[in-house]
Formats: sequence, C-alpha cells, structure tokens
Amino acid sequence: MASKQNLVEHISAVRENKLVFENAFQSVARMILGAGFEKVTVNGRTTYDFGIFRTGRKHTIGMYDEINSFVSYVKDAAEGGSSKEMAFVLVGEPGNGKTFFVEFLCSRYRDFLSQAQNRRFTFRLVGLDKLEHYGKIKVVDSQTYEDPMVLAMNLYDSLEANRRFMAERGGFDDAGLDVLYANYRPLGACSGYIWNDIRAYCDGDMDRMLEFIEIVPVPMSETLGTITGKYPAKDKITSSAVDLLGEESIQRLLHITDTNNPYRFDLRRGALARVAGGGIHFSDEIFKNKKDLVQVYLGVIQNRAIEIDGYKWPIDSLIIATSNNSEFNRFLAEKEEAPIVDRCRICYVSHNTNYRLQGGLTGYAIGSDSKTTLTREPLHQDPNLNYAASVGVVLTRLPRSEKLTPIETMKLAAGEVAGEKSIKALAEVIDTLSQDPDITKRFGQKGMGHRSLGRSIQLQVENSETNEGRCMFAYDVFKSLERVVLDYVVDANDRAKYLEDLKIAKGLYRERIMTEMFNAYMDEPFAIRKDVMNYVNMIIGIDAENLGPDRMWKYKDPQSGELRALKIDERYVKSVEERIGLKTDEQRDSFRTSIRKIYGQKISVNPSYDFMDNLELVKAVTDVRLKSDIAGAGSLIGALANRTNEENQKLYDRMINTMLGKLGYCRTCAQKTIEYFCTQEDEN
Repeated sequence: MASKQNLVEHISAVRENKLVFENAFQSVARMILGAGFEKVTVNGRTTYDFGIFRTGRKHTIGMYDEINSFVSYVKDAAEGGSSKEMAFVLVGEPGNGKTFFVEFLCSRYRDFLSQAQNRRFTFRLVGLDKLEHYGKIKVVDSQTYEDPMVLAMNLYDSLEANRRFMAERGGFDDAGLDVLYANYRPLGACSGYIWNDIRAYCDGDMDRMLEFIEIVPVPMSETLGTITGKYPAKDKITSSAVDLLGEESIQRLLHITDTNNPYRFDLRRGALARVAGGGIHFSDEIFKNKKDLVQVYLGVIQNRAIEIDGYKWPIDSLIIATSNNSEFNRFLAEKEEAPIVDRCRICYVSHNTNYRLQGGLTGYAIGSDSKTTLTREPLHQDPNLNYAASVGVVLTRLPRSEKLTPIETMKLAAGEVAGEKSIKALAEVIDTLSQDPDITKRFGQKGMGHRSLGRSIQLQVENSETNEGRCMFAYDVFKSLERVVLDYVVDANDRAKYLEDLKIAKGLYRERIMTEMFNAYMDEPFAIRKDVMNYVNMIIGIDAENLGPDRMWKYKDPQSGELRALKIDERYVKSVEERIGLKTDEQRDSFRTSIRKIYGQKISVNPSYDFMDNLELVKAVTDVRLKSDIAGAGSLIGALANRTNEENQKLYDRMINTMLGKLGYCRTCAQKTIEYFCTQEDEN
C-alpha cells in the first residue's frame, strides 16, 4: 500500500480485505492460530503445541501449559470475553524463561505486522497553520497511533451520520458495519479536539475536512518502542507515572494559544501511548514498581485508556507482565492491593522438567558458536556434555515424592518408560502438589534455572583443565554445577537436595558411559541399540508357533519392512532378566508382557522406536554383553587400566580410534572417559 493514501481509499482497502482492522487481541490470536498447532501429551495430559513458538533459530522450548494459558487468554479477549479487561502476568522463579517468552512473542508479532495485509496504519492532521492558534505546529500525529478506521467511525458527532458515510463512501453493508463497530472506540482527547477545530474552520464541509487527513504506516522499529514496548521496573526515586502516561510539554505550550487544548500533553513521552495502536505492552517485574505506579496500571488495565487531568485517550494494547515469586508474594501480603491482582490473569511458570527438551535449552547455554580456549585454539565439546548438564539441572527441579523415585519422575516427565510405574502416577503426584498453596512447592517450581546452568558452563570454560585439554569434558560439569549450588543457593535444605540430585545425575552419567564403552568396544555407534532390539524381538518370538528345533525365527521388521531371521538365545534372554532382578518365572512373564505391550503401543505410532529410553533394560543388556563378550566388565576395565602387554594396548588404541572416528570424541575426552570407566566412582 502507498503511504500517501487518503481516508476513503483506506476504508475501501479494509472493505476489500486488502487491509485488516482488528484489535490487538484479535491480531495476536490470528497470528498464533494461523501458524497451526498439534496435540501432544505432557505429563499424562493432552495439550496443544502451537507452531509459532517453535520456529526460528532460538525459540521457546517446552512451556506447554503456560503457552496454552496465554493462547486461551488472548482468544477469550479477542472474542470479547472478560480477559480483555485483564493483564496477563507470568509469575515464577528467576531464570525460567518468562522474559524470553514475552520478547520472543513480541518479535514474532513485529514480523507478523510487517506483512502487507497486516500492516498497522495511523493518521496525521496536516495544514494546521491555517487554523492560526497552533503557532508553528503544522502537523499533528495521532499520539496513540489510532487506526484510520477509528477516525472514520468518529468523523461526525452522530453515529448514524458516520455509518451513512461509511456505507456511501466506503461501500460497507450493514453486516460489515456491525463487524467494524464491534471495535468502536472514541477518538483520543487531542485528536477529537483538533478534529472539532477543523470542523469549525471548514463549516462542517466533509470534503474540505478530509483534505486535512494523511494516512501513514505506524513505524515498526523495535528500538522506538512502537507496536511492542517494554517498561522495566525502576527504583523508587526515578520512576514516575510520566514514564507510562506522558506529561505536559513545555515546547507545545509555547505554540498553542488555547490552554484547553489537550495536545499540550505529550503522550509519546510515556511507554503506553507508543503501543496504543494495537501493540503489546510488556511490563517487566511489574510488582517491583512503587505503589502509585501499580495504581496507574490498575486504571490502564481496567479502562484501557490513558487518563491525564480528566482527559482520556482510549488505547488498544495487550498488556503482559512478569514477576518473580518473592515480589508477588510480598505484594499479595498487602491486602489493600487486592484490586490489582484481581485485574490480572496470573500464570505460574515452572522450570522445564523434561530432560530431553532440556537438551535444547542446554544447547542455548553452551552457545551455538564454536568455542575457543584462552590461546584461541578450538575447544571441543564432549558428546555427553549436554546430557550430563541437562540431567543434572532437571533432577534439581523435580520435587521428592513417596510414590516415585527421582529417576522415575524424570523419565515419566520426559514421556519415557519407568519400569512398572505409569504416567498416571506422575499425574497424581503433580495433582497432589498443585493443591499446595505455597507455589514453590508445586511441580517444577523450584530448582536450578537457566542462569545457574549458564554460570556452571562459564565456570567450566574458565577452568584451567578445560583450557589445557582443549575439551569441555562432561564429568567436569558436575563439579561446576556443585560450585554454583554452594555459591548461589541460600536455603540450606534446597542446597542439600540439589547436591543429592547431582549425585543421582552422576549415576545416570555412569550408566551412559557403560553403554558408550560397549559401543566403542564393538566398534559400532549403535551396537547396544541392536542388542536391546534383539532382546525385544527374542521375547516376542520365543513362543512363536513356527519356531524350529534350530530356534530360528523369521519375522517382518516393522522399521525396514524387510523379512529377518533371528536365532532365539534363551540363555541370553534369561541373563538380561537376571540382571534386571527377575528371579521367578512369574516375574519374567510379567516383565515380558509389559515389554510386548509397550512395543505394541509405540511401534504403531513410531516405527523407529528402539527402547533406548528404558534405562533399566539398556543397563541390563550392556552388563550382560560386557560380561559375556569380555569375560566380565572387570576384565575390560583391567585390560584398559593395565596396558603393559601388547594385546591390552591394541584394545585400548582400537577403542580410542572408534571413539575419535565414530562417536564424536576428541583425544582428551576419549582418554578421560576411559579413565572414568576404569574407576568405580558413582556406581549406583
């Protein structure tokens, strides 16, 4: 669209759907729902995953419940529900992604409005020097970026005359006008006042009056704070209502002779007017502001208008705020502040508790750029670094429960198999915890946040060992996580719990290393996966009718669709089950039935499912293979630790070569991992 169009052309463009006239809630809802969504199961409940939040190089990860709350709030407000008179407030621990989420939403919204059809337009009144009492002010912009359609609905004093103008000049029918007038709001004080001056000057001749109007696009610049603006909480002395609402302008008073003219107030001095034309206002740490500023917010949220000295400027903004738990609790304790909380839709933001999704967040903390040492040499990342860090921080976020062990909770929260425990058990634990009035005791509300993880990565990078070895060795991340817990966690009970959680995480890392060592020994990256699937296929075929005396079983592989033959080795099957701790036939049958059931459920949805999330089974298969192949893992440890004879040295060299060539290790982390494997540390 050309920026120099007139009002009638703009009205026609809206009628022809070349441009859109809608409020901020409708825009945001259309943006989110237009990008599509899919159903997902999170912690045993079906929820929705909205695609717009999963696009871009650095996007939001997890936050399913919070995003669903936000979308339903926006949708309700877009449909004229009570939400349109509320602000959306994200409350949670520091470092769990509240501010990141809002800023990501704002950047997506700016991208959405930069598309031609979605562009926001406003109007300016020109030629004011003809009116004489505006001094050298010739052009006045709408201070709150009002839409030209708002002006079109207020051209005449009477509603009927306006509707007639829109029908005759714009070509709208009654149904179209009804849709438009659903978003009716009066002109702001200064626009209305100046428009009346123009009406008086033109003797009410609408064609002459329209010559004073120029349609211009709303500037989209992020740094100007238009369309999306942020107001961070300041200290008690420097903050004032002026920062939000604006104030009287001395420069304008020098030109304007009429002291009643509301244009003497400069609204753009405040943060709200700049986002008043269908924008998003983001108030960071809203409850840190002093009381009178929060009172200003109360008026703005409820009335959706900027009010100064009795003058009103209606605004069209989506107001989002953040707050941490302690500030929010302090605010709640002051009973007289209840009306403000009453005007807020509170959404408690938890930490991410899915260790698989945490891998993406840990990737953000580690950084995507290639890292270097202090001497500018490339710094390698241990392939297990992300896993170790992710498991470490996620375990600290999981509350203790009598029904589930920390590892079971962690696996169920990631949608994985946890022995006999079902996802229902986790759902019950979450429901029980959500009854606690203390928010921090609820599921995922307490733990090491993203900043703590970032600090631990920084500590690891600055460590001299990391720089000397030119590698971020995975096991070292536990030391830096412990250091962060000791230095930054104030509460003694929390500190003790987090250190205990990190011990459990080390045990999980140990099990992962056993698997990695087996893969290195077998000279194949997915050796253990093959053996796990062999066990699963054997227990499926063990009772097959077409099993010959040679115990060969033919089956169709659902992953490749090919016909395969498998020799069923009952000794191997029993060894695996003994490792899991299944002694009696009943226990074995029960376990086999559960594996077959999982197989039936998973394969229909995901043909490439490989049981590698069933840590108990993977550990058992690893142990059995290490024991049978190398006459005991002890002897592999012995062979790797004691390389005095040539055969042991050859085995060590071969495993190092496999780790370097096929498993993504560098010489430093390969050697350190083997050293760690040879110790008895962290054995569960």
